[in-house]
Amino acid sequence: MATKTARVHNTIHWFRKGLRLHDNQSLMEACETSVTLRPVFFIDPDYVKHGNMGFNRWRFLIESLNDINDSLEKIGSRLFVVHGKPEIEFPKLFRKWEVTKLTFEFDHEPDGRARDSKITKLAAQNGIEVQTRICHSLYDLDEIIEKNDGRAPLAYKRLCSVVSSLGPPSKPIPTVDQETFKGCSTPASESDERDYHVPTLEELGIERPHQTSVIRFPGGETEALRRLNEHMEKEDWVNKFEKPNTSPNSLEPSTTVLSPYVMFGCLSARLFYHKLSEVYARARKHSQPPVSLHGQLLWREFFYTVAYGTPNFNKMKDNPVCLQVNWDKNEEFIHAWTEARTGYPFIDAIMTQLRREGWIHHLARHAVACFLTRGDLWISWEEGLKVFENLLLDHDWSLNAGNWLWLSASAFFHAYFRVYSPVAFGKKTDPNGQYIKKYLPALKKYPAKYIYEPWKAPLTVQQAAGCLIGKDYPKPIVDHTKVVKVNLAKMKDAREKQYGGSSEQGAKKDDKSSSLKRKIREKPPSPEKKMKKITDFLKG
Repeated sequence: MATKTARVHNTIHWFRKGLRLHDNQSLMEACETSVTLRPVFFIDPDYVKHGNMGFNRWRFLIESLNDINDSLEKIGSRLFVVHGKPEIEFPKLFRKWEVTKLTFEFDHEPDGRARDSKITKLAAQNGIEVQTRICHSLYDLDEIIEKNDGRAPLAYKRLCSVVSSLGPPSKPIPTVDQETFKGCSTPASESDERDYHVPTLEELGIERPHQTSVIRFPGGETEALRRLNEHMEKEDWVNKFEKPNTSPNSLEPSTTVLSPYVMFGCLSARLFYHKLSEVYARARKHSQPPVSLHGQLLWREFFYTVAYGTPNFNKMKDNPVCLQVNWDKNEEFIHAWTEARTGYPFIDAIMTQLRREGWIHHLARHAVACFLTRGDLWISWEEGLKVFENLLLDHDWSLNAGNWLWLSASAFFHAYFRVYSPVAFGKKTDPNGQYIKKYLPALKKYPAKYIYEPWKAPLTVQQAAGCLIGKDYPKPIVDHTKVVKVNLAKMKDAREKQYGGSSEQGAKKDDKSSSLKRKIREKPPSPEKKMKKITDFLKG
């Protein structure tokens, strides 16, 4: 019979991203070793005012905090939301609550690691035991790097090879419940309810944008588990899922949209992984990484690991994996792209959905990222990264930077000549432009022939549609057919300057691209051939 751990501590459990009771090892161990336990979440007023976090993500966070508070109350506890910086407020809480132990999950991001180092030192100065556990990634990132000869793997296949040698991720631990919490208490007074309640958006001064936001994805662990179970019941869909074969412009999401819940830690990545394993185990056949749902979780692990092991990962300068490119500085282009005024309906519809709902399909992200950078506008990926950080519900520091590096062909992806057409790409899955009509109602009366290129419509068609190009909807800010050729030459030149000799340095490992590289030197591929190359590439 196992011996129970003695309950001796007055503990603070510090919630950050792990906003859940299931598979939360830090919280579980806090419950098992404590006489008193106070779960805490910090909101920094300076970040509220000046941080790069938009309305939709704040809304999702507050909903998630309310949900975790409700769940804690059901087991006899509650959440204490503290307004202030952790390094300033923690010493006060240590004294006030006579704290002897602090628990939290490991944070792999550089700012988080620096913050946690400060807090760990403060705790030590106050004689407080600190316990951290890895709860947000599938694996211990240090273990992956160690297994890869002390370096972060810079290719997805290499990451998969390394983690394969480590075996499957640890199975999720049981959910913290009333039985877990028995013997532990959360002292709380009426003043605590006043001082530490979950604030409303209005109390924080978070203003709803003028353009109506649509709540399609409520925050919280409860909704995360509901969505997970809903998808796991569709076993045939799970087994056949191949991400490149999903639609970037379907009116309803063609993927799980579990990414915001995994990012905030409302859903454990390990639980997701093993739920998928259970479904796969019952199937005669199922899809495989990199395109399967397991593959998507491993992509997340890949970017986590390479970001963890790479200095300045979210910047071009002093980033050892990043191509150094002399991007243009054009504020009008940045604003037009951000505000859905490029004159390309497919691009503008995507950016409208992003601003309104906080989520867009991964291929839609690819299209607008390519358009901003190497495809059309020749604007630095760092500018796009900042916009996505502000608008995405599922903004994740590592994944956001990694994917912008990839889509701008600054790292990982070397076939820079594979450019998403802002016209042809969307037509493939939505030839009638229903997606465009939903998000750009000014164009809803345009016939399918012109919906992707309304500037080509005769004036009579524009008048009949009630939308004159250049007046009611903007003209294209660039001519894609011309600028893409110019930008291909710029990218080739940047690669030659950095790598010397061949501009295709690094693409040698892509055994599918060698023949394409020879052709690109002769002449750029036609739009049709580009689309086929993109499709073939995305299918792996």
